Amino acid sequence: MNLAYSVTQEELLEVLLNVAPIRPVFIWGAPGIGKSALVEKFSKEVGLPCVSLLGSQLAPEDIIGIPQIKGDTSEFLPPKMIAKKEPYVLFLDELNACSQEVQKAFYSLIHERRVGEYHLPVGSIVVGAGNRSQDGAIVKTMSSALINRMFHVQMRVDATQWLAWAYENHLHPWVTDYISQRPDHLFSEPPKNEEPYSTPRSWHMLSDALTEYGAGERELAENILRVLAYGCISAKHAGMFLAFTKQLGNRHLLADILKGDAKWPTKPEERDILYFVAQSFRARLLHDLPGNKQNMNKDAQYLAHRAKALIKELSQVNFEIAQMVVSADEGEVLPDWFMVEIVRDLPRLGCV
Repeated sequence: MNLAYSVTQEELLEVLLNVAPIRPVFIWGAPGIGKSALVEKFSKEVGLPCVSLLGSQLAPEDIIGIPQIKGDTSEFLPPKMIAKKEPYVLFLDELNACSQEVQKAFYSLIHERRVGEYHLPVGSIVVGAGNRSQDGAIVKTMSSALINRMFHVQMRVDATQWLAWAYENHLHPWVTDYISQRPDHLFSEPPKNEEPYSTPRSWHMLSDALTEYGAGERELAENILRVLAYGCISAKHAGMFLAFTKQLGNRHLLADILKGDAKWPTKPEERDILYFVAQSFRARLLHDLPGNKQNMNKDAQYLAHRAKALIKELSQVNFEIAQMVVSADEGEVLPDWFMVEIVRDLPRLGCV
């Protein structure tokens, strides 16, 4: 399932607080974007313990329990982890990764909040979550009956909100500094082949690895940094992150270039730094230049004026990287009015 509208972490928390107490909620989203962590935060907000069940590892008897003979009849005894006396949040993670038989076992639990003769304590909340079919994760078709028993919402990554969480949880400063400059690198769609890719979870893993190695407090060999970066995030982002770590001694290089206090790196050994700064420059243009020229404020006017001069200078340093700045990369394009001015002043760059 891919819903037409998605929400950020904070918006999703509001949805859970208002909808989940009265209706079961199912959260859709790519792996590693923080669905489980958000449900745990929600359970703390409502003051209830959270019990998590992993759908991909469940059998029907893990839900409905096992039969026990009592006199002339039998009754099913639900598992201890479900049969609580006090209200709680029941989190059914990877619900759409379980088999059809397990999905059937969830029907009454989700719709009526009961398993056999056992009813969840009054005030209990049921929340499900799962990946989308396009994410390349273990996903099975969810029955229409089960879909219709829940309220559905799709979660998306928001870099600003994630950075606020990252600062609060003391993630490694190299990671937070990098994402603050390249928020578009916080998440990449799962690849079709088997290789690491960038998600909030994978950046958190990289942060943990950097912290354990003491990065920043002692110098790390380049091959170690390469192993750490390429082992956690996408190859494209890993290369950019390595270039970023090389220019940490002058982390304000782009700002200085924009102000005219510094020039584009020109030495052959600085090519990866040049590529990183140019990519950051492109990201800045995409973020700060309005789609309509009439909507520009003074800051945007200054940026547009400086950008044209800087792109011309960059083309003299490395024409291919200058082309990369103005190209339609991954569907993201600079405003039409700005590209018209670039093509007018630098026609060769328009041939991309």
